[in-house]
Amino acid sequence: MSDDVPAYATREDLPGPFPGPLVGVGWLAARLGAPGLVVLDASVGTHRGSGQRIPGARPFDIDGALSDHTGPLPHTMPDADLFTDELRALGVHDSDTVVVYDRVGIYSSARAWWMLRAMGFDRAAVLDGGLPAWTEAGQPLENNVPASAVARGDFIARPRPGLFVGSDEVVAALADPAAAVFDARSAERFSGAVAEPRPGLRPGHMPGAVNLPFGELQRDGRMLPADELRAAFGSLAGERERLFFSCGSGVTACVLTLGAELAGYRELAVYDGSWSEWGLPSELPVVTGAKSGGPLR
Repeated sequence: MSDDVPAYATREDLPGPFPGPLVGVGWLAARLGAPGLVVLDASVGTHRGSGQRIPGARPFDIDGALSDHTGPLPHTMPDADLFTDELRALGVHDSDTVVVYDRVGIYSSARAWWMLRAMGFDRAAVLDGGLPAWTEAGQPLENNVPASAVARGDFIARPRPGLFVGSDEVVAALADPAAAVFDARSAERFSGAVAEPRPGLRPGHMPGAVNLPFGELQRDGRMLPADELRAAFGSLAGERERLFFSCGSGVTACVLTLGAELAGYRELAVYDGSWSEWGLPSELPVVTGAKSGGPLR
């Protein structure tokens, strides 16, 4: 995505036309602080709330309020009412443009982007390269103290069925010759050569799934060009256009979803429970070894 800003752009007409699901540092820097632009920090784990942030960024807390904590699985989608309330508390309006970033590069920010998409909000984009790219470009930072209170927004969640799916849909996809199920975990975790980091989970992968570690879609912390992304997916999916994505807990699966969107795929779904659910002791099938492939028969 180009960082170029049209010569005619002024503060009055920013943020301007929506550029798509990925924006560069230059695009955001030219618009930072403009009315109608909201920046969200979706960092997770040890990066959550640490260090410095992009000025004015507000916390999109995937580890906290923006996950469903009523069940045993991490990072699953909250219901529409909770999501609406949390986004309004962040000052998000239905008419806003939202840019999401994280402190790793492109890691958990893609999860926030897909959550917004699944809740009916299309004017959201991921910052290419995240905070490292912003910092490398010499852009301003501020201390990550608690964010100042903002006026409540008027955001309304309008859930779109099918963008997040459960294990039943994945079982069906594994048997569907028109669908491909991608696993974003490392090759070692996919094959079962190493133990899962979450206790109690079986090692290995879904029979028929294909392995595409999320980092392989990036170069220097930024997403690959669209043609390279299309080649990466096409080498594993072949002619299949319906793509399903899984990972450890539904976070980095969304990096693959972002890559597939940029590559031109449109029938996309994320398995919300991911290996945190599938890997539990159950009747869901698990195999080990490096082999991955086409649909089950």
